[in-house]
Amino acid sequence: MAITKEHSPAARTSVDTARPPNARNKIRTLAQLSELSREVRADGGRVVMAHGVFDLLHMGHLRHLEEARQLGERLIVTVTPDRYVNKGPGRPVFTEFVRAEMVAALDCVDWVGINTTPSADPAIALIQPDCYVKGPDYADADADVTGKISEEKRAVESYGGRLVITNDVTFSSSELINRHLNRFTPKVRSFLDTLANDESRGNIADMLDRVAGMRVLVVGDLIIDEYRYVTPMSKTPKEHLIATLYQSSELFAGGVVATANHVAGICKEVEVLTVAGGRDDFLDFVEQNKKPNVALNALSREGGPTTRKCRYVDVNYLRKLFEVYDMDDSPLSPALEQELNARIRRIAKDFDVVIVNDFGHGMIMPATVDALASSARFLAINTQTNSANFGFNVISKYPRANYICIDGAEARLAARLQHADTAELVEELSHIIDCPNFVVTQASQGALAWARGESVSIVPAFADAVLDTVGAGDAFLAITAPLVATGGSLREIAFVGNVAGALKVGIVGHRQSIDRVSLVKAITALLK
Repeated sequence: MAITKEHSPAARTSVDTARPPNARNKIRTLAQLSELSREVRADGGRVVMAHGVFDLLHMGHLRHLEEARQLGERLIVTVTPDRYVNKGPGRPVFTEFVRAEMVAALDCVDWVGINTTPSADPAIALIQPDCYVKGPDYADADADVTGKISEEKRAVESYGGRLVITNDVTFSSSELINRHLNRFTPKVRSFLDTLANDESRGNIADMLDRVAGMRVLVVGDLIIDEYRYVTPMSKTPKEHLIATLYQSSELFAGGVVATANHVAGICKEVEVLTVAGGRDDFLDFVEQNKKPNVALNALSREGGPTTRKCRYVDVNYLRKLFEVYDMDDSPLSPALEQELNARIRRIAKDFDVVIVNDFGHGMIMPATVDALASSARFLAINTQTNSANFGFNVISKYPRANYICIDGAEARLAARLQHADTAELVEELSHIIDCPNFVVTQASQGALAWARGESVSIVPAFADAVLDTVGAGDAFLAITAPLVATGGSLREIAFVGNVAGALKVGIVGHRQSIDRVSLVKAITALLK
């Protein structure tokens, strides 16, 4: 019998001379895969590597991996870890360990590893495959919104390897999941089907392209969000208190900075205009935690602190137990208010969009409202109702805006209508405030969108797992405000906002911000 390279002594390595007894035995760490790859190559064998999510294993995956296996003696597959899967709310459907084991069960796959980073570059550098294989969807590098295929190509070619694109049958895991796993209610599925059948996908892509070069000014309260993670114990013997055991803490740049970081994910240039405390200003911390394309323009309020909201969180379930505010929410001094208003009048006109994050903590009073309303070319506003200002910080204090985004409770307080439905609230507010575009967010009930001269649109929510609701409304505002400035369909924009909100509720605090890549991938997955 002729000896082929597949059966030649050179192709046999000191590892894995027999098939593993089960799929789990094929799953190795990246360090182990690096050593296995080195041994195979030392014995004259060729190593092929593939990488992906593999959320729902299908025929396209099988053909892709079988074709990859023909390029060498050993096929290594790395799987994207759960925390880096950018496929939208509710994804991945299956955990990284389940996905890895399913891939390992394929006869054509020799070893599987779970990646530890957002991209495959570090794994490629460790494993150093002779061939790195991607599917036909990546044949056009310019069409890859993540830009990762170009980085992966550079990584594999840096040591003499090559990128290979397979060309067999393709399927979409996202489309199969959307159609057959019943992730959404019939009402939500119907909305997505309607949107997918319209020209919405192209319209949204066009709007995102148009906002990419925008300059955005974000005005509002600087807030430091602190999470103190604790373990609840039991009631104290002598007081009616529940004791907790401190575990750790985490600080986030919240308020106007969190909003700016979201905007910076889709727009070219963002500036923050805010007021910090004269003591405990946290400005060094903010500088370290803002995105590179966010500029900080902060005035100082003598004597007072930068607003800090400390939330005590059950570390086991990430449930918030209570919170403590450290702030001075009295109005700014006349001199500081004049300086703030002068800056607004001087710079606001230079920006395509001005977003106002009004948390009602003393920064934005009537004279500042006038400065914003008279200076901004396109004015987008949210007035937040919270435990410090309930009933006092309402959107009706602004005489005009181009876009208003508030939640249902904030709309009811402003319209003074406790029991009216949301459509009635928007109609009433449209008589109070000169504004052509309103969105009222309603948590799990989705969002209501109203544009002057058009009928009301109801856009459903897409989040099916809520980790943390803090900042979800700010993410909605941040992503949608520049899109509204393009003149696009408010129904389509509210859909994008709900996608951003769904992504945000899967993030603890402000550990991450929404960016164009995660947004586009989530939208694409939902509309397949």
